[in-house]
Order: sequence, then structure tokens, then C-alpha cells
Amino acid sequence: MQQAVLGIDIGTSACKALLLSADGVLIGSETVAYGLVQLRPGWVEQDPALWVNGAQTAVQRLLAAHRSVQVTAIGLTGQMHGLTPVDAAGQVLRPALLWNDQRNGEECAQLVAQAGGAQALHGHTGNGMLPGYTGGKIAWMRRHEPALFSRLRHALNPKDYLRLVLTGEIATEVSDASGTGLFDVRRRVWSTVLMEKLDIDPALFPSCHESPEVTGRVSARGAKLFGLTAGIPVVGGGGDSIIQTLGSGVLDPGEIQTIIGTGGIVACSLDQPLDDPAHRLQVFCHVLPGKWHAMGVTLNAGFAMSWAQRLLRGFSDDDHWTYDEMAGIAAHSTAGSRGLIFLPYLNGERAPYADPELRGGFIGLTSLHRPADIVRAVMEGITYALYDIFTLMPQAGQKTHALKASGGGARSPLWRQMQASLFDCDVVTTQGAAEGAAFGAALVAGLGTGMYASVADIVRICRPLTQDGVDPDMRSGMQKGFTVYRALYPALREHLHALSQAFNEAPCHAPSARSDFPVQGGPGDSGGSTG
Repeated sequence: MQQAVLGIDIGTSACKALLLSADGVLIGSETVAYGLVQLRPGWVEQDPALWVNGAQTAVQRLLAAHRSVQVTAIGLTGQMHGLTPVDAAGQVLRPALLWNDQRNGEECAQLVAQAGGAQALHGHTGNGMLPGYTGGKIAWMRRHEPALFSRLRHALNPKDYLRLVLTGEIATEVSDASGTGLFDVRRRVWSTVLMEKLDIDPALFPSCHESPEVTGRVSARGAKLFGLTAGIPVVGGGGDSIIQTLGSGVLDPGEIQTIIGTGGIVACSLDQPLDDPAHRLQVFCHVLPGKWHAMGVTLNAGFAMSWAQRLLRGFSDDDHWTYDEMAGIAAHSTAGSRGLIFLPYLNGERAPYADPELRGGFIGLTSLHRPADIVRAVMEGITYALYDIFTLMPQAGQKTHALKASGGGARSPLWRQMQASLFDCDVVTTQGAAEGAAFGAALVAGLGTGMYASVADIVRICRPLTQDGVDPDMRSGMQKGFTVYRALYPALREHLHALSQAFNEAPCHAPSARSDFPVQGGPGDSGGSTG
């Protein structure tokens, strides 16, 4: 039988499973979509049963299509920062609060004060306490759902909940732990001193491993649920936005990754942890021991594209407007979208502005603007948000010579051209970037169990697929648009906050919304995860 490693990605809008051979060839993949719930602006939840059911279906379909494959190891990845609250019996207490849930801004501010201020907190973790992080979600649950909180025994990230179902083990690894806001990224250990200051029980958090370490084996129950063989080793894996840098081959200085999944990410690998007291970039442990990861995350990338899709479908009352169709019609507009700017802050923002009360909008709209201009403005607004983060990368010591694009957005030639033109460098996609975080999870599984002997083997697997260069006319138009885009945040911040505060209690009319954007990124898919 052909030996292969299995990568499973618990994304924001779908689960993806893939098989990778010993020589790095993609054998096959399966994706199963699911939904999320938004009860109020800034609230984003998901039922963890969807992850398990999605993973079951994806894995079973994959194995049925490739019966001659023997799975030798499993790597897990998924959207980061989500709080999956579990009781002593391993039962989920409530829907998970996702990475882009912004409800806990007040609790985060209280935690920072309790820690002794932002600088004191930074001294414990190397990061701040952003509303997306798990620590603030725990504080929110403690304050607003005390009855459920009294039953909380394990605070798990999404992929680690799948690990519990698959192996019966409660464990995590350093990259996902970094995203809790309670982990010392310099020493790669839980910051128990900080937890005690914040009155958060360290026992809530799982044992933490380096990402390639074996953390358990498929149990008899897991084997029956997923159609696997009991005893297969399951490695630590990694948070999606971090593991994708490995899957894209972004390991050397000067290499930058962009991810357009549900969220958007700009990231690089580091040989030493970056000290950024302003916390405009997030600094996490890498999935490779002895390396670190710096990134900035915009909360609304593919999510904003999905919102635009639902809007257009509502106007036309049909099921057209696929993402390919949207990108196609956007090409009929011009760089700068004929003077139309889209602010993609539909669920607040994380970087470069950690501001959960930001709101989105179209600026410059006229009666002459057409659907092509609106769609292109959305794509450009997301690209502007990524570039806004990219301008922070020099402080991480990065002099960019190569940009590697990943996520569902990397499938679009127009979106790759936008990035190349605005960022002023070639944009490359690789096999790993095309397949997303599940590819990285498979690589980590192979590295941790000896199928791949070294990081050099992984770099060889991540071969280039496409390359796009700078279009001078597009660069000129987008530079003009970005100048206006960047000036709008300080000009409108106060007014956007007033809107947020005036209407924050209004429930959404549609209690469930699904993002159909291709699950390839972060925080997220992550997006982007992502991150």
C-alpha cells in the first residue's frame, strides 16, 4: 500500500482533509462546508459538532477514494483563538467563540489592567491581549455566563477539540497556545504567573508540545468515527495562519506570505522572537522548533467578499455571482475602481488598528458606479488592508524580495496581480499555498514521524506554481486609492465608533450566515484564523 500522511484543517467555513505521499505529491483532498452564527454585530459563534461532522465526512470520502493508501500519521490545524469550552466529561458547554468574535473588548481591557498594564502584560507573553484572543473570551464567559463557566474544565482551540475526539487526549502545541494571550512565546511555555494574576486557573489549559511532537494516537472510538486504523500517531499540528507559512515554503528572511481566506494575513518567519511593545504585529511560536512567526491580521478578507456575494445575489434574486464570476466582472472596472473605496471593517479590525468598534463602508459612491466597480472596490479594499499591514514588516527586519500568496484569494489571477502591483514585487504561489493549511498539517505530521527527514525536504516539496509581476498602470491607480484609504481611518474613526455604539445591541435578522469563500486561509482560514 502507498504510505501517506493525512492533514485535517478545521476552517471557519469548511473542513478540508488531504493525503500527501512520501515524495510530497498530493494524492487527493476533500472539503466539507458548514455555517457560522452571528447573533449581533461583532459576535461570531460556531457549533463544534460541525467541525467533527465535517472532518468525518471529508476523511471518509478521502479514504474511500484512495483505498490503496495507508495513513501513517495525522497532522491537525484549524482556525486559531476560538474558545471551545469543555466540561469534565469532555462535553461542549456552548458554541465556540471564534477568532473574529469581538464582544470581549471590555474584558480584555480589564485583563490588561489586572496584569499591571500593557507593558507588564507584554513582559509575561511578548504580546498584548487582543479581543480575538482566547484569554478575553474566557473572561467574557466568566462574567456573562457564570453558570456555564462554573462547569468549564478545559479551554480548547478548535483543532485541539478535534484531537480530543480523535484520540481522547487533551493537548495543544506552541503555535495555537501563542494565540491565547496567556502564553510566553519567548520561553514557549504557559505563563502561569500571568494566569494567577488574572484569576484564571492554569488547569484549564492543556499540556503544550512542540508542533511536530506526537501528542496521541487514534483511539478505538476515533477509528470507528473516522474510518481510520486505531493507533495512528497524531502530531501537535499548528494554528492555520502559522502552519501555512511552512506549507508555502516561507522560511527565509525577505519572504513574506499573504493569505486571503475568511480573514487576511501578512506573515513572515523569524529566527528570534520580535519585541514589539506596540503590538501592531502578533509574534507567535512557529510550528518549527527554534523559530518564530510575526503576522498582522485583518478580520475581513474572504468574509467581506462573501458578504458582497450575498448582497449581489440579494439584488439579483438568483444564485449567480460565483467568486470566479465576481472576479471576472471586476476586471471590467479599472485600477482604483473609478474612485470608489471600500473599507472592509465588517467585524471591526485587528491590524494595523486593534479596534473592535470599526465599521465598514463604501466611500466615493456615485450614480455612475456599476457592479464591476463595487466588486473591484471590495477586492481592492481587502488588498489595501493587507498592504497596510505589510508596511509594518520592516520593523520585523524584513526587506521583502518575494511574496507568496495563499488562501482562496490566491486562486484569482486578478487578485494576485493586485497584490504584485501594490506591493511592488513578484507574487508566487506554491503547491502548498494552493492547498492551504491542511497541506502544512500534513508536512508537520511527516516531519514529526520521520517521513520527511528535514526542513530542506519540505522546501523542495513547496515548488512554485504561478508567478505574477507588477502592472505599472494598476500600480499607479492602486497607489492613489491606497493613499485615500489610509487617510480614512483617522478621519472617520470617531464617527464609526458612534455608529457601533448606537446600534451594537441590534440583533441580526439572519441568525445564521455561511461564508462560501474557499477555505484556504486563515485565522483563521485563517483565515485567517485565520490568526
